Amino acid sequence: MQPIVVLRGVTKTYAEGASSAVVALRGIDLEVNPGELVLLMGPSGSGKTTLLSIMGCILRATAGSVQIAGREVSGLSEKELPRLRLHNIGFVFQGFNLFPTLTAAENVELMLDLKGIRGAAARQRAGELLEQVGVGDRSNGFPSDLSGGQKQRVAIARALAGDPQILLADEPTAALDSHIGRSVLAMMRDLAHAHDRAVVIVTHDPRLLEFADRIVTMEDGLITSSNQPHAEALLQSSASATSA
Repeated sequence: MQPIVVLRGVTKTYAEGASSAVVALRGIDLEVNPGELVLLMGPSGSGKTTLLSIMGCILRATAGSVQIAGREVSGLSEKELPRLRLHNIGFVFQGFNLFPTLTAAENVELMLDLKGIRGAAARQRAGELLEQVGVGDRSNGFPSDLSGGQKQRVAIARALAGDPQILLADEPTAALDSHIGRSVLAMMRDLAHAHDRAVVIVTHDPRLLEFADRIVTMEDGLITSSNQPHAEALLQSSASATSA
């Protein structure tokens, strides 16, 4: 199986004035395969969100190679990057980022519109996606009428509207209670396995480790481990995440 995300020697430096800089990533090598759910874990400031943003082509690497779906993206122009994101990548955020004046279905239809799907076809597809994530009966509800778990499911449906090969999520369960958070992660794992998507999730929550196919641990801009979870690793990661 060919990896869909390939990073080689990726660094990221944030300049702070003329004489100082902050190094966020220090030579990252990472591959993510279709059908795989990967958790990015580590203490705050370890570089997790920066790495996720580079994989999502939101940030540019300072150096190194970034390949998305077989395409080198480091040399693409600012005009080319939005098209690559639209066709290959879906994003799920901690704060849901739903438009408050649009219904659940309309939030999903907005993404479909960007893909050129409009009218009855968009309404039908939005309904199908909301059914897929378990909130089909809330399609006419506004975000203010939805629970946190329902909002996150709508956000996932919107991310799936472009039929992305890659789904990236930054702390998607942080605003959810334990039970709802676990149900959202179980759904995202099913999206990876059943639909052959690569799912990468930044999280501090050790309760979610059981849903991972692989746990990538970061510290000080470096990957310190990349392992499939097993009992001993789960206990060690849980202890580490709790202490962080």
